[in-house]
Amino acid sequence: MAAVSTYLNFARETEQAFNFYKEVFGTDFIEGIHRYGDMPPSEGAPPIAEEDKHLIMNMTLPIVGGHLLMGTDAPESMGFKLNTGNNVHISLHVDSKEEARKYFDSLSSGGEVSMELQDMFWGEHYGSCTDKFGIQWMFHAPIE
Repeated sequence: MAAVSTYLNFARETEQAFNFYKEVFGTDFIEGIHRYGDMPPSEGAPPIAEEDKHLIMNMTLPIVGGHLLMGTDAPESMGFKLNTGNNVHISLHVDSKEEARKYFDSLSSGGEVSMELQDMFWGEHYGSCTDKFGIQWMFHAPIE
């Protein structure tokens, strides 16, 4: 079955962010949480630093409409150079203004509102925000 997911990289706070998203969407992780310390050693690869073993190698959370949010920690100690940018938004298309408001209020809490939810000329109730982890969200609902 074909599907699309959004994969998020964090420096060291994937677990915090995903627990927040779990609370917002009221769903649970698929296949649990996989940590770097769970990986078997690989021939030729350096061992995982002790302080990185608790970090997230991969986790998956269903959000709305069958969409999967996936994530990992990408620490510099493992050769990653993370740049948080403005080139990715997660766009939620929900069934009602009330549902949009619920997610908007939760995700914008501690973050920054870029556009308050409002009826737009193109026929949608729309708004956008950046959450407290730097992830950008757009919200779409029918005007009703």
